[in-house]
Amino acid sequence: MKSRAVRVLALAVAALGSTAAQAQEKFTFLTNWYAQAEHGGFYQALASGLYKKEGLDVTIKMGGPQVNGMQLLAAGQTDCFMGYDSQTIKAWENGINAVTVAAAFQKDPQVLIGHPGVVNKMEDLKGKTILISSAANTTYWPWLMATYKLEPSQARPYTFNIQPFIADKNLVQQGYLSSEPYAIEKEAKFKPNVFLLSDYGWPPYSTTIVCMEKTIKERPKAVAAFVKASMQGWKDYLKGDPSAANALIKKDNPNMTDDKIAVGIKLLNETGMVFGGDAAKMGVGIVTDERMKKTYDMMVAMKLLDPSKVDLKKTYTTEFVKDLKIMP
Repeated sequence: MKSRAVRVLALAVAALGSTAAQAQEKFTFLTNWYAQAEHGGFYQALASGLYKKEGLDVTIKMGGPQVNGMQLLAAGQTDCFMGYDSQTIKAWENGINAVTVAAAFQKDPQVLIGHPGVVNKMEDLKGKTILISSAANTTYWPWLMATYKLEPSQARPYTFNIQPFIADKNLVQQGYLSSEPYAIEKEAKFKPNVFLLSDYGWPPYSTTIVCMEKTIKERPKAVAAFVKASMQGWKDYLKGDPSAANALIKKDNPNMTDDKIAVGIKLLNETGMVFGGDAAKMGVGIVTDERMKKTYDMMVAMKLLDPSKVDLKKTYTTEFVKDLKIMP
């Protein structure tokens, strides 16, 4: 009898364990590029168990140059993805009901890079050849032309190769705050001039969490849990010990090195990318009506959007971040 009672107890414990395991709801998140420090908060939440604590079994999938996150989101291949509010607003014009639910970055890390002594201020861009990606034509390039009176003929394709810039002092190229400037400095042995477009009035958020409207309606608790854990992950990553998250980043992206990660973390802190702007007073991940309207109005003014086809209020929600109050 005693032996039978022990077996019954063991089975009961096993059943409880199975139920706990099943309680972890599967959730996938697609990033916008290869794993790097700029994704650190999400990896921190995964590595430290923040997602599990919120009842989620999260899988982070890497993006890359050939990965179209919006298409994969619309096709149901990921629950949410790392987006960009101007991209999400535009998606509605194309019939994709994607919604911004949080903004990890209060600024866009998009930069322009120039040679010292040649391009010392934004006004020096006039007449220079500027290397930009194809995506820039429907994002910052129209704004840049209108703001600094540049010509369409100044733009040339950027192939994500820094060698042309290094070889030609009259070239200007786009970049990501912690990527190309550091790569140029390391290889060319000079410090380029770097212009963070958000510091000059470029309004969009970046590294946003974007989900389909259907997902938000059908799985609000899972979305809320993911947002909460992710934003806490960002605070812990930048203010605490990032080593476990960095190990996962390097596992996903073997080309990522400790020095590149260190530069990324340093710049994220120095520029107030996560903790600056409205986040300083309202908490990490905050999205505001005022900021979203700035991006929307800019897109309309630049003729990047048909306002008759897009209701701004449907493209984002503040419900998942307004009461989080994860303070720097």
